Amino acid sequence: MSGDPRAWRRELETERAMKDEFMARHPESPFVAGRVPFHELVYFPPDPAFRVRATLERVSPPAEAFLRTNRDNQAVMRYLGDLAFELRGRSLRLRLYHAGEGVGTSVFVPFRDATSGKESYGAGRYLTLELNENDVYDLDFNRAFNPYCAYTDDFECSFPPAENDLPVGVRAGERVWAAERNPRTPSSALLARAPRRSVPAPRAHRARRAGARPARRPTGGAARPRRR
Repeated sequence: MSGDPRAWRRELETERAMKDEFMARHPESPFVAGRVPFHELVYFPPDPAFRVRATLERVSPPAEAFLRTNRDNQAVMRYLGDLAFELRGRSLRLRLYHAGEGVGTSVFVPFRDATSGKESYGAGRYLTLELNENDVYDLDFNRAFNPYCAYTDDFECSFPPAENDLPVGVRAGERVWAAERNPRTPSSALLARAPRRSVPAPRAHRARRAGARPARRPTGGAARPRRR
């Protein structure tokens, strides 16, 4: 890609510092809104090798698409076409989506890669772009970011489709924020949210407990429901 590498790096570092400021203090931050203790977001080191030129191969007309979410719902999108590019010597493609009214010309690319569930958020990361007329884009994976559900369950996020699982490791952009909030796959994220079903005790165990007195309820008031 053309351009001054030093200027690109400075711009990237400024964006990351501004995002930390937003996440720590802004009322619309998932940390502030969800009352989640904040610590700085974690990134791979800037690497210009993960900044590539991509060409959008449009589908005509755009197709309706449904992306599964972390609440096991379906987010309705418009599938505009595929971004074709080369990375690490391989020809790759990613599906590009428009979220509908209210986002203007902004489009997004949800994806997973070989680092997902390990060094990066297992349910996938996002890239955003602004549509242009010539359909050629600066696809900079150093700007890949986590959806809000990587930090708190208070938000609903779309998962990447299977077609957007890259067979290479993208060691660029945002890393996993917390090890305890890093599902291995999107399905793992759904299972982590699912209510646990009680398993009936074996018959002998039930018989032993049949004459037991119920445990006393602890004092101190009822537990507060978990915030959503």
